[in-house]
Amino acid sequence: MVSLWAALGGLGIGLTLGLLGGGGSTLTVPLLLALGVEPKAAIALSLAVVGTTASAAVLSHARAKRVDWRAVAWLLPSVALGGFAGGRAAAYFSGDALLLGFVVLMAAAGIAMLLPRRPKANAPAPRPLVLAAAGVVIGGITGLVGVGGGFLFVPLLALAGGLEMRRAVGTSLVAIAVNALAALAGHLDHVELPLALTAVLTSAGVVGALLGARLVSRLPERALRRAFGVLVLAIAAWLVARF
Repeated sequence: MVSLWAALGGLGIGLTLGLLGGGGSTLTVPLLLALGVEPKAAIALSLAVVGTTASAAVLSHARAKRVDWRAVAWLLPSVALGGFAGGRAAAYFSGDALLLGFVVLMAAAGIAMLLPRRPKANAPAPRPLVLAAAGVVIGGITGLVGVGGGFLFVPLLALAGGLEMRRAVGTSLVAIAVNALAALAGHLDHVELPLALTAVLTSAGVVGALLGARLVSRLPERALRRAFGVLVLAIAAWLVARF
């Protein structure tokens, strides 16, 4: 039964990442907690699942030319540095403290998803140094609390960068994959992952991510974003009730 719930959850996680360019960890961590995984292990495992799943989704988005590689070139080094540093710093905080930070970030992300956005496709790209600095900060925060950063990267790219939403999604997934895997490397020296559960979640997540990347151009963006914003806030409330 645990494997069935993990497979269904992984499918939903991948679908969300492929469609919205974020949200994988906001679903993965609560799912793992519900399955009885200890908070620190849940955070590290979520990074493994999200990093692998986002990598699979990138392939589909890249083939559809929905990745801005110039923005990627400036984001990746700084995101990897921040993510690894955040993952190492997580060793100095309790599981409950990390979970509280995760809930705060999740609530902020849910509210951001509900706010109207009107990105302009022809707006100028952000300055390279601004992108690099933002990558370090976002990478560090998300590496510490165990999220891929999509709900921070997508607004950065869509609003500050002026990328069309679907292009921001594809570009965000590259940053998420690097950020999550770098943060995972920082966690592995003090957290042991349940390999069987990791395999089930990751396999299902890859399938969902490939499906989501195919559907992203066919479904109404605004309705998806608002529905997921409500879902994120509901999950954040559920996690608060657990304290």
